[in-house]
Amino acid sequence: MSKTILITHQKGGVGKSTLTYNLAQNISKNSSVAILDLDLQGSLSSIKDLVTDFEIIPYKGKIKEILNLNYDFIFIDTPPYLSQQLPELIQLADLIIIPTKAGVLDLLAIKSTIELIQNENKTNNSLVVFNMIKPNTTLTLDILIGLEEYNIPIAKTHISDLVAFTRSVLIGGVGNDKNAQKQLDKLTKEVLTKLI
Repeated sequence: MSKTILITHQKGGVGKSTLTYNLAQNISKNSSVAILDLDLQGSLSSIKDLVTDFEIIPYKGKIKEILNLNYDFIFIDTPPYLSQQLPELIQLADLIIIPTKAGVLDLLAIKSTIELIQNENKTNNSLVVFNMIKPNTTLTLDILIGLEEYNIPIAKTHISDLVAFTRSVLIGGVGNDKNAQKQLDKLTKEVLTKLI
């Protein structure tokens, strides 16, 4: 049976698609992986012919059809403001990853996503991931403290704002950037541990 990983946040610009791509790429080294691209922008769908290690599916069908796909892991990349379908996707997901930047507006915007997850009783199946983080700033700590009120799991691994991550979709992964690969490996381990 597939493990379904929903990548969602009601705010745009937090790096959902890039994080989805990189986690799928990393996990596909040892497993069969697909990404369902629900984003109308079709960012990931537009590169599906360039990807060889996993499948990218522009998703247009019914949500419950996700369960019939035969992969070890299915990532679902969502657009911002998918509020009508999001409760159903949250229920189907084995893990909900909420990427966020370390910014005040991101902290304010994450509340609606977390409330949807709490309404579906899936808080323990969730993981906030700090994504595109600037190094050596106290703002990340401030946002971590701000997130404590939501009582939701937060990944120990933070993904930095590295060019290797930005470029990864074009070159098939983080390439030879050891720092980026190390961060991605640590986050992948956290994700897989959460799924077990």
